[in-house]
Amino acid sequence: MNLLHVERVATITKKDFLKQYFKPQKPVVIERFIEDWPAFTKWNLSYMKKVAGEKIVPLYDDRPVNYQDGFNEPHAKMKMADYIDLLENEPTKFRIFLWNILKEVPILQYDFYYPDFGLRLMKGLPMLFFGGKDSYTFMHYDIDLANIFHFHFHGKKEVILFDQQQNDFLYKTPFSLITSENIDFSNPDFEKWPALKKATGFITNLEHGNVLYIPEGYWHYMKYITPGFSMSLRSIAHKPKNFLKAIYNIFIMRNIDNIMRRIRGQKWIDWKNEYAVKKINSF
Repeated sequence: MNLLHVERVATITKKDFLKQYFKPQKPVVIERFIEDWPAFTKWNLSYMKKVAGEKIVPLYDDRPVNYQDGFNEPHAKMKMADYIDLLENEPTKFRIFLWNILKEVPILQYDFYYPDFGLRLMKGLPMLFFGGKDSYTFMHYDIDLANIFHFHFHGKKEVILFDQQQNDFLYKTPFSLITSENIDFSNPDFEKWPALKKATGFITNLEHGNVLYIPEGYWHYMKYITPGFSMSLRSIAHKPKNFLKAIYNIFIMRNIDNIMRRIRGQKWIDWKNEYAVKKINSF
């Protein structure tokens, strides 16, 4: 893969962000933008255990998609306190995915502000993501193709990004938002997945306090180098093409996939995985 390092700035003005990154749809890491947030000094695993320890949290791992799985259905659940103990004491593949902090732990809303990047943020959807050492998300893009501001806390994570122009090289599975699940994007096997050599994207590492801007519809793979967590704030897709694709994904594509899972079961999942490879090999 041809991976460029994501540009990094210490901080940035709204005007410069809109001109240099939002309008051209380029990712950027802002290193010191949130140092005035209470969360900058407060948010670590110990604090989360203190304020949310009794909450039951949904957990996900890297097992392949099964036809019986519902959309974003968790693989396990446990108390946040027990999960944080797991993170701190041993490697685990379990991650927390799309955990709404306003709904689950309202007190956390007083630890951060909604930054003015010149985009209208969806203030009801601040989401937290946790992971253990070496856990990772499949390469995917978000169903609504939103602009994402990803604020990282506690530990380090690696992020690999691709825009939608790279779809022909990523082994995208049809009627879904992911690539073939067998690809290890942190160490890809180019003999098995030769088209990846043609893909051009970005790579970066995030540390405590860093903010990553992920443009509309970008594919993203995230691997936790150490245990840690992040928060994402979102703004709807502004490009008409992406907005229309988001509507298609939410109201048509997702329903087609759910119907076919019920009708064909695991054969539908297997066909999608086979088609992802067959389509690229036919080029």
